[in-house]
Amino acid sequence: MAQKGFYINQQFCVGCKACQIACKDKNDLEVGQLWRKVEEVSDGYYVKRGEGYEPNVYAYWISMACNHCENPKCVINCPTGALYKREEDGLVLFDEGKCIGCRYCIWSCPYDAPQYNEKKGKIGKCNYCVDLVEKGEDPACVASCPVRVLEAGDIEELRKKYKGTDQVAGMADPKITKPSITITPHKNALGNRRGG
Repeated sequence: MAQKGFYINQQFCVGCKACQIACKDKNDLEVGQLWRKVEEVSDGYYVKRGEGYEPNVYAYWISMACNHCENPKCVINCPTGALYKREEDGLVLFDEGKCIGCRYCIWSCPYDAPQYNEKKGKIGKCNYCVDLVEKGEDPACVASCPVRVLEAGDIEELRKKYKGTDQVAGMADPKITKPSITITPHKNALGNRRGG
């Protein structure tokens, strides 16, 4: 089975949120619902240089949607089968007709991917823009990125091409769900960078 996934080049992401807006627009999401979220991670500290201290501050962004995990806890914990992993491409998809609004998937997902819709009383989530992908197009988030830091495709091919990581500072531990992502990390996103 080929597994679809996302590549994120965090080094060059400018945090413009075009991907977030494109996803929201394409899926006609309610206020407060985001199936792709761009969040800033920032920190800073001082480094002693001689008799003084110099500031070292940084910020980077994490663009995150459903990671179509190899071991999706949302699917495992969904009591009705509304969430399922599609056999041919590994995408974690959603059948709204089966959803009872229990929110077990929200509690199960370490990436905050499923979002509850108060009006419908059901959840919704990234579906990898499967309708666009089946026509040979990119997902809306990928197509909208002005600096081309997002890519979609077979996750093994993306991992070979970019040799990234599946976890950066600010993300959940990938060991449990095995997310289908690979990230070229920002230089400050690989753990504690504090100097002395």
